[in-house]
Amino acid sequence: MSFISDLKSAPPVGRAIALTAAALGITYGYDISNIAAALLYLEKDFGLDTTGQATMATAVVIGQIFGAVAGGPLANAIGRKKTMLIVAAGYVVFSVASAFAPTAGILVFLRALLGLTIGLSITVVPVFIAESSPNRIRGGLLTAYQVTTVLGIIVGYLVGWGLSFFESWRWMLGAAAIPAAIVFVALLKISETPQWLVLKGRVSEARAVLLNINPPEEAEEELRSISESVNQNRGGNDFKRLGEMFRGPISRATIFAIALGFFIQITGINATIYYAPRIFEQMGFHGTAQQLLLPAVVQTFGLAAVLVSMVVIDSFGRRKVLLSGIGTMIFADILLVLVYRMSADSSTAFLVLGFIGIVLFTMGFTGGFGAIVWVYAGELFPTRYRALGASLVLTADLIANAIVAQLFPSLLEAVGGAGVFGIFGVLAFVAFIAVFRYAPETKGRKLEDIQSYWENGAKWDGPVKA
Repeated sequence: MSFISDLKSAPPVGRAIALTAAALGITYGYDISNIAAALLYLEKDFGLDTTGQATMATAVVIGQIFGAVAGGPLANAIGRKKTMLIVAAGYVVFSVASAFAPTAGILVFLRALLGLTIGLSITVVPVFIAESSPNRIRGGLLTAYQVTTVLGIIVGYLVGWGLSFFESWRWMLGAAAIPAAIVFVALLKISETPQWLVLKGRVSEARAVLLNINPPEEAEEELRSISESVNQNRGGNDFKRLGEMFRGPISRATIFAIALGFFIQITGINATIYYAPRIFEQMGFHGTAQQLLLPAVVQTFGLAAVLVSMVVIDSFGRRKVLLSGIGTMIFADILLVLVYRMSADSSTAFLVLGFIGIVLFTMGFTGGFGAIVWVYAGELFPTRYRALGASLVLTADLIANAIVAQLFPSLLEAVGGAGVFGIFGVLAFVAFIAVFRYAPETKGRKLEDIQSYWENGAKWDGPVKA
């Protein structure tokens, strides 16, 4: 069956739970793009130089790193749902506060706090969705988080363009509170995940949740499987578990997860979002409308790519989707290097090729890395390690993001577009080789069965059960 038909046949409550959690991606995506628009006016109001602009963009990423580190332990301690409520509430508060920031220093501090809430969200949401989704559509629902993230990016650019007529970065940053407030209200109505409830000994509550997200005949089997996995891995605190993740069979998953997280961002996607106006200006596109609307168009193509991934990921497979996306990014990097080498030519053909290159780069990412990161963050680890594992994936991701966000403006000035995208291309090629060699295919597998893959020397015991 296709993802669409499987989604229709899934229990309505299960769909609603996962999709509500995925909606938090809108706030994450909005922040990525609205700072690109706000920088056009922050530069003038606060007199920011290249380093100051990079610091403003990087501050939120530094906060995200701390949020990602704290996300796993917090989600284990108080629950996935409560952590997401903290995320949504914090996003509302810090977005509004950012709109009233009197100085650049205070705004940098508030953006770091905003990043803290985002870091929590990108760690706990994949875990929540993975633990709340029926197995046969889990990959598609995890990919839905990337769909909402891209939607948030598009909205951020469009809002930035609309408010550019008022030249108001304050409204651009403050408007982020609106979707976060809506998601907060929606989160109040959803249930905690059955895995966390079993982890805390609340088995009867877990059974009730499973009956809402799985057919009755599957609920008891799923509860038994979760209980066996949790009991097998019960005991110890998060510091002990973290040490265990670097020893024995599970260390394979840990090393792969960290490497994957780092490759996702070091290959450059967020640089093309944070600094899109500057990239398009360097290509020859001028004016606020072109610099903000063209990135929105680019992200619309990216949205199409991730929608395709969402539909095919549970049938086509995780590995094929990921490798196809990285391959597209490599091709786009080569094209962009050639375009920048011809930068003396300001003809329409040059502009079109540059635009196509950015579109392909974005589509390759959103359909590959962007979709798979949330899937693997939620799937790679057994219950005992899942929240911590997601923290490791996203922490590595965000460290690479901070490096790129801080260095990109200076690097663009130093080596030009051809040099930058040449570096990104080499890194994407290395990522392709690593994924081809080490990425597991988890489609159709129960979360509790994935543990045996690592214990069996990164090999499956048998075929996928229908």
